[in-house]
Amino acid sequence: MQDYKIISDGSCDLTLEKAQELDVEIVPFSVQFLTEDYQKEGIDINVRDFYEKLVNNPTVFPKSSLPSINEYVEVFKKYAEKGLDIICLCITSKFSGSYNSALNAKKIVEEEYKTKITVIDTTVNTVLQGLVVKETVRLKRLGYSYDDVIKAINSHLSTGRIFFTIKGLSYLKNGGRIGKVSSIIGDLLKITPIITLKEGEIFSSGVALTRTRSLAKVKQLLQAYMKEVQASPDDYCLAVGYGYDIEEAKAFYEEIKRNYLNYQVDFEQIGSTIAVHTGPHPLGVGVIKKFDK
Repeated sequence: MQDYKIISDGSCDLTLEKAQELDVEIVPFSVQFLTEDYQKEGIDINVRDFYEKLVNNPTVFPKSSLPSINEYVEVFKKYAEKGLDIICLCITSKFSGSYNSALNAKKIVEEEYKTKITVIDTTVNTVLQGLVVKETVRLKRLGYSYDDVIKAINSHLSTGRIFFTIKGLSYLKNGGRIGKVSSIIGDLLKITPIITLKEGEIFSSGVALTRTRSLAKVKQLLQAYMKEVQASPDDYCLAVGYGYDIEEAKAFYEEIKRNYLNYQVDFEQIGSTIAVHTGPHPLGVGVIKKFDK
């Protein structure tokens, strides 16, 4: 059976150590503060330092830069030269052009090498994209063929959801996710938004006047979805994603684990690719059906 390599862009928020453990190649995004040069996440700047900059510079809105076509070409060629086929898992194309960069790189590399390259729009991001990567690796380790893994991925992506909250609307407004008027009203009223990601897009799931109430709403949304799909520990897995406040995140994670005994519940820090749009205080949970169920 032809061997294959699993690749993801940096939106999956796996640390370099975790990626190495999984034998996954990460093509990183880059971030920029003010006039600084763009820095590759996980290489030139680590996630914790990025959050420190966010917290210490509350009026500065950083920018992110997607992986270029050439960066994908370089990575794809490395494995094509070894005779490996490639599965590349990208952030939702409705958030970033990373998917299109990878598609263009695929065309270039496949013209030169007899390598199959499949680029997948995961329709998700951050820690849920990380779960997609982990599930893909798990199937590969179980002996699934290249074609069977791709079939499993594509048949399960629609089950992915992220329910999360942030503090304030200014970062979403700056990133073009909401209008200016909504941002001003939200800031004046100190509204805390609750957001759902599904089918590659974000949707408002309400607002709250306190962080405690917004987190309670996140848990309610998760509970309702798990009931809707009749989830069980055998067929669904979860991941808690957090930003700057590790202590708040740990408490939230422990509550999710208590409420979902026997479920796989991962705990990962949300990276800069998404945090440039959420600010320093995103917190929530992603869920998706296991790929062999």
